[in-house]
Amino acid sequence: MRRSTTLASIFVGAAALIMAPMSHAAVKPEVKANIANGKKIFTEGKGSVPACNSCHGADGMGDDNLGTPRLAGQISQFIVKQLEDFATDRRQDTTMFVMNTNAKGLSAQDRRDVAAYVSTLKNYKIRTVLGQQQLVEAKAGSNLKELAANGTEIGKRHLGKAIVNYGAPERGIPACRSCHGYNGRGVDPIYPKIGGQRFTYIVNQLKNFREGKRKNDPMSQMQVVARKLSDEDILNLATFLTNAPPTSLGNIRLPEQHPFMAFDTH
Repeated sequence: MRRSTTLASIFVGAAALIMAPMSHAAVKPEVKANIANGKKIFTEGKGSVPACNSCHGADGMGDDNLGTPRLAGQISQFIVKQLEDFATDRRQDTTMFVMNTNAKGLSAQDRRDVAAYVSTLKNYKIRTVLGQQQLVEAKAGSNLKELAANGTEIGKRHLGKAIVNYGAPERGIPACRSCHGYNGRGVDPIYPKIGGQRFTYIVNQLKNFREGKRKNDPMSQMQVVARKLSDEDILNLATFLTNAPPTSLGNIRLPEQHPFMAFDTH
């Protein structure tokens, strides 16, 4: 039953991946991004729109104190969609209450340019564990010890890892990796990178999906899943994902070099 539930989730995720870009391409022609313009907006702002790095950090890694997400290395098309959703009020900024106004202040080309720029902010390194090399991020997500010392409740990493890898079939919860890839490293173009994301942001967004405060997910996939997650589940998931390495032991290939698959088998 566990295997069949996970495989079914993989099939649904793959089907959505195939269909979504086809329908998107039928409506909007491809527009090339200007990374230089994106960098300028990110670092300097544009008009009344402040510099993105004023909230998301100079390296785009986000801020747990502000509740802002990591943008560095995120899938470009996913960021474009989020900015478009903020600009059209399909998504509401319930954290800083500024993203709707900021997104409206940028043109469609500007939004695409910023998305393209932050997607290039990647910083990987190789570490050796038990005699095997592994690709990890030089700058990971949140400092959990620091958060805990400041009174933030932290979950149990191994329980979060279990849901990411296998889901909870007895509760109808699919494995996160069936859509988001190994350790949440993201699947281009619609499933975002959640591995390495800020702890606070993961917690807040899962609760927003669960409570109906965020509804801009394709086919309501995240809303359906989040409604089945307890507060404990959410803390456990965020605890594992925020510092999850993008590859398994013995694998030093860049995540974007991998074909779509739920399990890292090579």
